[in-house]
Amino acid sequence: MSERIAKFIARSGVCSRRQAEELILQQRVTVNGEVIESPAFNVEGNEKILIDGEKLPAQEQTRMWIYYKPSGLVTTHKDEHDRPTVFDNLPAGLPRVISIGRLDLNSEGLLLLTNSGELSRKLELPSNGWSRRYKVKVHGKLDKNKLSSLEQGIEIDGIRYGSIKVEIESEQGTNAWLSVTLQEGKNREIRKVMKFIGLDVARLIRLSYGPFQLGSLKKGEVREIPQKVLKEQLGSKI
Repeated sequence: MSERIAKFIARSGVCSRRQAEELILQQRVTVNGEVIESPAFNVEGNEKILIDGEKLPAQEQTRMWIYYKPSGLVTTHKDEHDRPTVFDNLPAGLPRVISIGRLDLNSEGLLLLTNSGELSRKLELPSNGWSRRYKVKVHGKLDKNKLSSLEQGIEIDGIRYGSIKVEIESEQGTNAWLSVTLQEGKNREIRKVMKFIGLDVARLIRLSYGPFQLGSLKKGEVREIPQKVLKEQLGSKI
């Protein structure tokens, strides 16, 4: 069966489907010696497909890892400001991987990694309905009514944020630890929402992403998810 070339490239693990489409539009992809100019091009899989003159790697079994991202790393393969990246600091021995979603520079905790660009794209879709759970240290005066109202969603500067469930784990003076659960995970969502209700985020740790848990991992450590667990949790997605 044929499929879109960008999807085929993504399944090789080279990059995400979106990135593959960009490479095609930049005329950096050839099929059987011909430059491809549109992502709306189907391949069977037995063609000679090159990116910048290089062959695609052989398609491997889909794999996933849980990584404890430390604070101070950006979730990108190449940073225009030359800041340290997640992918420059992964333990030795991993194949080329990409992240499923992101954590911002000052956030830490669970980051899912995979060797499949296509799987990364699928699992980032809001339609999965996967919850993300965070442990958040905040500074400021807690207003329990404002915190509980976040479960109904909130609009800030014209951007609508969906339901956010907040539970107070501990409180001492103007410092508190909160358990925060959300589904959308927009850019810096928790920091922006907390700031809007008068709280400054001092530390933010992601504990879970969908069915996958950070567990006892220490900063900088990686744990591969067993194939049996992947099949149970992801089914047809892999």
